[in-house]
Amino acid sequence: MLKFPPFKTIATMISSPYSSFLLPRKSSFPPMPSLAAASVFLHPLSSAAMGDDSSMDAVQRRLMFDDECILVDENDKVVGHDTKYNCHLMEKIEKGNMLHRAFSVFLFNSKYELLLQQRSATKVTFPLVWTNTCCSHPLYRESELIDENALGVRNAAQRKLLDELGIPGADVPVDEFTPLGRILYKAASDGKWGEHELDYLLFMVRDVGLDPNPDEVKDVKYVNREELKELVRKADAGEEGVKLSPWFKLIVDNFLFQWWDRLHKGTLTEAIDMKTIHKLT
Repeated sequence: MLKFPPFKTIATMISSPYSSFLLPRKSSFPPMPSLAAASVFLHPLSSAAMGDDSSMDAVQRRLMFDDECILVDENDKVVGHDTKYNCHLMEKIEKGNMLHRAFSVFLFNSKYELLLQQRSATKVTFPLVWTNTCCSHPLYRESELIDENALGVRNAAQRKLLDELGIPGADVPVDEFTPLGRILYKAASDGKWGEHELDYLLFMVRDVGLDPNPDEVKDVKYVNREELKELVRKADAGEEGVKLSPWFKLIVDNFLFQWWDRLHKGTLTEAIDMKTIHKLT
């Protein structure tokens, strides 16, 4: 078995058509969609926008109205933007116009253990579920709209690893994220909230310090393959109240363990497929 270097990007291990993301070419900022293409959203201070959400955690409320998600079509073409609030309302999701970009980070330490987080109790969607290291959205801003080599998504991932887990950007360099693929899924959290995302899947191997943000994260732990399999078994059996996020379960069922094998063997970059968008249910 090849030993994987813990502090070197996995994408430099072998030549790959997609490994060029390590040295992103200078790219111009894509033109903003017209106002006609952008989704209309309620002003965050309006009573209609607040609705029956007065009990929402103050931090989560601010993020729901301040953050602008990137709306895309099923081919991942940018078609507009809207608030995080609107993008996660099942009523709007079911109308079919709230598909937005997201990312899921899988951060491994030098022992190839995967860092998991349990989402905080105040999260609007899927509170207290266990999931991969970090799951969030690139925002509608210049640095996170760069399509070339998924640079915008990688910039967003670095930002959120600091926000959620207290990992400084210097400890998770943008060039050391390996984008492996994209999935498209839809899932309801409860009767009001849900997800409809085109999700970029990012791997990285780094030993990092952690300082979790309690507004975002309730707990963290590293797991090996067998420990993750046991966690999945408990979630499937409904034991000990264990729940997994729907996107994490889809990734586990379809990709994760095969990619983990490749990580050990030093052949992970052979699995890169950024051309296909996998529609998972």
